[in-house]
Amino acid sequence: MPACCTMRAKASDMHSKDCVKVAVRVRPFNKRERDAGSRCIVSMVSSSITIQDPRESQSRRIFCFDYAYWSHSSFAQDRGGLYVPEEPGGRYADQNSVFQDLGEGILENALQGYNATLLAYGQTGSGKSYSMVGYGPNKGLVPKLCDRLFQAIRENQDTRQCQVFFSMLEIYNEQVVDLLSRASRTPGGLRVREEQQRGFYVEGLRTVPCDSAAQVEQLMEQGTRTRTTAATNMNANSSRSHMLIILQLKQIFSKESITKQSNINLVDLAGSERQRSSGSEADRLKEGTAINLSLTTLGNVISSLADVAVGKKVVHIPYRDSVLTKLLQSALGGNSRTVMIATLSPADICYEESLSTLRYAERAKRIQNRAVVNESPTERLVKELKAENARLLQRLSRLGQEGRRANDETKELRQLLTHNELQIRAIQTLWEQHLQEALKDWEQQYANITQERRLMQMHPYILNINEDAQLSGVVKLFIQEGDWDIGLCDSSPRSISIKGLGIQERHAVFRNEQRRVTLTPLAGSKVIINGNAVFQTETELQHLDRLILGSNCTYLFVGYPSERGGDDWSRYDYDYFQSELAAAEGIHLGESSAESSQTDPSLLAVFYDYIKLMPMVAEANQMSQELNKGVQFKLEIKNLALSDSKGHDLQKEIVVRVTLLGRKEVWMWSKAKFVNRKFLMEEAYQQQQVEKSGDNRVEELSTAAVPRDKDPFWDPVEPVLLGTAHLWLQSLAFRIPLEEQLEVLGSEGTEEAILQAQLVPCTSTGLPMGEDDILIDPSELLGRRLDFQLVLEQCCGLRWIREARNRGVQIGFRLFNCSQPLYSPAVWHNVNPLLDHRVHFASLHTSQRLLDYLQSSAVVLELWGLQEGCTDLISSLEGVRMTTEGIFIIEEAGPTDTALDSAERSCSVRALQQDLEELKSVNASLRKENQSLREQLNAARNGGESVRGRSVRPSCDAEFARALKVFYHSMTSVKGQLQRLRRHRPSEESDLLGLRLFVDEQSRLLRDFSEQLEQSVSTLKQDVAAIVRRKRERSGIWS
Repeated sequence: MPACCTMRAKASDMHSKDCVKVAVRVRPFNKRERDAGSRCIVSMVSSSITIQDPRESQSRRIFCFDYAYWSHSSFAQDRGGLYVPEEPGGRYADQNSVFQDLGEGILENALQGYNATLLAYGQTGSGKSYSMVGYGPNKGLVPKLCDRLFQAIRENQDTRQCQVFFSMLEIYNEQVVDLLSRASRTPGGLRVREEQQRGFYVEGLRTVPCDSAAQVEQLMEQGTRTRTTAATNMNANSSRSHMLIILQLKQIFSKESITKQSNINLVDLAGSERQRSSGSEADRLKEGTAINLSLTTLGNVISSLADVAVGKKVVHIPYRDSVLTKLLQSALGGNSRTVMIATLSPADICYEESLSTLRYAERAKRIQNRAVVNESPTERLVKELKAENARLLQRLSRLGQEGRRANDETKELRQLLTHNELQIRAIQTLWEQHLQEALKDWEQQYANITQERRLMQMHPYILNINEDAQLSGVVKLFIQEGDWDIGLCDSSPRSISIKGLGIQERHAVFRNEQRRVTLTPLAGSKVIINGNAVFQTETELQHLDRLILGSNCTYLFVGYPSERGGDDWSRYDYDYFQSELAAAEGIHLGESSAESSQTDPSLLAVFYDYIKLMPMVAEANQMSQELNKGVQFKLEIKNLALSDSKGHDLQKEIVVRVTLLGRKEVWMWSKAKFVNRKFLMEEAYQQQQVEKSGDNRVEELSTAAVPRDKDPFWDPVEPVLLGTAHLWLQSLAFRIPLEEQLEVLGSEGTEEAILQAQLVPCTSTGLPMGEDDILIDPSELLGRRLDFQLVLEQCCGLRWIREARNRGVQIGFRLFNCSQPLYSPAVWHNVNPLLDHRVHFASLHTSQRLLDYLQSSAVVLELWGLQEGCTDLISSLEGVRMTTEGIFIIEEAGPTDTALDSAERSCSVRALQQDLEELKSVNASLRKENQSLREQLNAARNGGESVRGRSVRPSCDAEFARALKVFYHSMTSVKGQLQRLRRHRPSEESDLLGLRLFVDEQSRLLRDFSEQLEQSVSTLKQDVAAIVRRKRERSGIWS
């Protein structure tokens, strides 16, 4: 078929050049993206990829790569579980298509004697591990490559002898971990050394000889198990680690007397996502630390090599700046043929990360390597030894022919000959010995796997669940008959040993009696079952119960074989555990029915952020406790509507409230800052664990050694935004004064204080306006001056100061087009402080824009908490115009009012002339009508209506304005009643009687609210009706 020919052409092209080949693969939407109603923003034509900015439909970027794979849609699952194109020849790229293009080329290069490298790059969850390792029957590049490698070895065993060595390592936080080592982990990891011939290598890394793909698969399982255990023990995040699989292929061609030796490096890089701050916040401590160092350095190396490829002068390529780039030096710009597969999500919510991945891959494809066929130094030694033996034999024969009896010389030559033959034999038998040792290990591992499978069919067990799906289900801990202690202890024969943050020596007890399994937490231990904490209570476990031990050791309980039906265990993933925990805290999305609308995407994004950070917060709290830091972390959902002047329900975001318990100091950290600090905390914790294991006498050695300014648990004190209140400005458009008692609400809706504030329309000198100045139509203000004062009178019931008396508060606000916020003076140590802060604002030329703002917006009053040692917030007057009397100018005559062009001016003049003529005619008719009314008025006065005529009648406009003012003031109490209704919630501990009382109280509040609202509207109707009636009466008298 033509498609096969194309694939072969691509594979052959790969090893005809030494440029880094780059492939991009687009995965399907995951559950999170489907729930969010995500839109696909990536399209693909041949090897060209287009990505569209979801915020600007016209903004598109086009990238071209060597290979492009569309795995997003148009696929189906066959009976064997394989994902295949819906139609033969469809566009869906399955695992086989990817391997035929990339894997076959890598294998061909290795068989020719070249070093070959495959790099997988992309953000966490973008499909790197699926492409590299695969899942279930959908095998990835690594297992397929191993199958084909040993198939090629069998097919060519008549012409060459092949030897394969397998190594597997992980780089986390700049430390190298041997995933196949049988010894305990070396503190600080294995060392990376350099030799002139070998280049960089890992000292002490175990290499295991293999003679079958099944053996390699078993070693990969062993490495994955080690990786899972290490991640739990060291509290490490697997998405931030790099995994390297190294296959060493040695081919001995007997007839040609040559040997080709090549290394195949298969690299699953850490997640490429960057933690970005939502604002201008920058952490005072270095971002990412060693966690991101390898990936950052890799980016710098690729950029430098890309510059070299286009002819730019580059002084230094920073290979030595990280462990990863040292080990990949030959793969990038060196002696290797390299392929990179970049995986990405096509969802609009992943736009930034997908664009970053494409840019990274575009730079990588410019790199040029210098690959050569490798000849083994060991084979050269064998050839040299054989050549020397031949010379020795020739010399011995000459000595015999000449008849000399130089016994000493002959003896020495024979000893040299024997020594060389022993060396040759040792070199040739070394492979067989290594292989036999490896086969013994493999047999032992196979026996262990068989034993594990047998136990699975006999006993219940708990199964590990990891954030990385590849590491889930690796560890199985069996619960046999009787009582079993689970915890750090491993000395007792009836103990189940686990390690992790917050795990005690004896953490809990499993009891298996009469085919019933119970779990009893011991004193001081943290155990959560199905999202609910359990304390020293024996709880019977059911099949597929979810367990969390310590801070975040997550396990799924699997019951007896008789209890296991056809349940789908795959839905109990890591996110399921965290969603269950969040639901127990009252954070959940709820079940959406068919009639209900789709979940708000912004709400869904916050929910997933929340469940992602929950285990990290639990781990940070546990590390704080074990390091005696006295710092507590708590997740909060920040509602950005509280900071919006129009009160719109904007996107929400997650913040972390950090409290130093002893001194009651508080910080608010963004998600990005917390994630960065969490990795720094891990470094400090791991360092303390190393020091503690090395010197048991000093338990707090590391905590004392860390200077405070380097401590990730500490920050300098700073003002904290406690909450906000909205003071609506609509009354100013009518020049009606407003006095409000405002609830200051925190990010979670808690009442932080009551703030008394006023809006007072005033004259330019600051004198309050009277009732006669009230306007019916706000448009009367257009083009005129508007003055008003914002008065902050008092704050009552400050929760912030009630918690600690050494604190203070300030109020911040910004109005209309003020670029910088203004702040009230700081007040300290008072729960009910008098603020008495008055600010005068003026619009010199009121525009329609300002009127629209007043009628639809509020001034957001921010309550800032001050702490002992932090400086007060100061109003920045940069760019703010003020008069000499201290009045803030919020609007002046705009440039459009003074810069009209001549055409507009002439049109305006003509319009004014027409209006003038119309006004003249109207004025003449009004004069005639006025004369007639005077005559009628005089006649009425002469008819005895002198008393009524002498009374002073206020204008109907003034009466209507007074009625509106009464209505506004009555609505203030209605608003207060509405706020009480919003705050009124049942207690979490309420029983049935408590709920009935709550319903009764809620009904009473609703009744009061209804009566107040009805009374206010009724009074307004009566006042308006009276005004209309009096106007008609006067019209009748005057007519």
